Amino acid sequence: MVATMIAGQRYGYALLWACIAGTIMKIVLVEGAGRYTLATGNTIFHGWSKLGRWTSWYFAPYIVIWGVVYGAAGMSGAGLAMQALFPGTSLTMWAILTGLLCFGLMWLGKYRMFEKIIAVLVGVMFVTVVGIATLSLRNLPEILTGLVPTVPDGSFVYVLSLAGGVGGTITLAAYGYWLREKGWYTPKWMKVMRLDNAVAYIITGVFVMAMLILGADMLYSANLTVADNDQGLVDLSNVLADRYGETMSVIFLIGFLAAAVSSVLGVWNGVSLMFADYVGHLKKLPADHPHIQAGGRYYRIYLAWLTFPPMLLLLLGQPTALIIAYGVLGALFMPFLGLTLLILLNTKLTPKNWRNGWLTNTLMAIISVAFVYLCATQLVGLFN
Repeated sequence: MVATMIAGQRYGYALLWACIAGTIMKIVLVEGAGRYTLATGNTIFHGWSKLGRWTSWYFAPYIVIWGVVYGAAGMSGAGLAMQALFPGTSLTMWAILTGLLCFGLMWLGKYRMFEKIIAVLVGVMFVTVVGIATLSLRNLPEILTGLVPTVPDGSFVYVLSLAGGVGGTITLAAYGYWLREKGWYTPKWMKVMRLDNAVAYIITGVFVMAMLILGADMLYSANLTVADNDQGLVDLSNVLADRYGETMSVIFLIGFLAAAVSSVLGVWNGVSLMFADYVGHLKKLPADHPHIQAGGRYYRIYLAWLTFPPMLLLLLGQPTALIIAYGVLGALFMPFLGLTLLILLNTKLTPKNWRNGWLTNTLMAIISVAFVYLCATQLVGLFN
């Protein structure tokens, strides 16, 4: 939401095409992760472990550092929305309450409950944000010009960042775990998985395009600047209130809250499943061992890690060294995913009839190169 809003603020509708490119990127990557899971019956971490111990050496610090910083950021986003809806209340209080609520809901690891809650939240965020964006359709001819690929001066890295930000990073790899939780284990579910993935990311793509359109219409055209973090969404709600009235601002903030809470729940469930699988591989536990299942010991350990240590960051502030380490590891994840999928889906680790074709290989290679370039650029920026 933030990245696309700021893209609209800085470049108007010019980068609308990058949202579509990002949607296609994520459909390709997540389809690859899902195809590997269904074709082999194994989790993505099982595949990574077959590539060598280096994947574990990378994954351990990443998931530990990422978890505590994301926990603070995710809870803060929800807290910010609640504070804006109820002025004068404490952001930290709402953030902690959000963490505790999501912790309680995800403790048992009940997938059906998780799926139903997520469906409601996604419906709310889609209807509110896309609904408000339809108010900008009076600018349709100008909006359509953004579908023609252009790269305004100084926007190239921003284009890659915007495209890469559509629909998550580490949670892309969690998709295979959700397939297993849903009972989709074998190749017979391949067509359903592909439809499921495509529909999900088309919805996501429409949502982020709506955010860019709002940024362009409300901010770029009015020459207004907002914060380039979650506070910017509150700033945008104030602009909406000035233009369309307080009710429209409240509707947008409800959509913002739904997006924030759905993100927290998605990570609390999906990444906890990944962590449990990671520990299971380290300990060489069988795939059906109760400690590595949803609601099992290692799932709950990581769930607690996502919830309680980040609360200290909310109270004490985020240490600079932790943020730098998180930035480095975060920049490395997308090329890691793209490149490892290229290997997994082109070797004997995947049954021959489910390996990549030339078109998928071409797209994955382009995506991987783009993320490697973005990674290098971000690392240079961190240390300059």
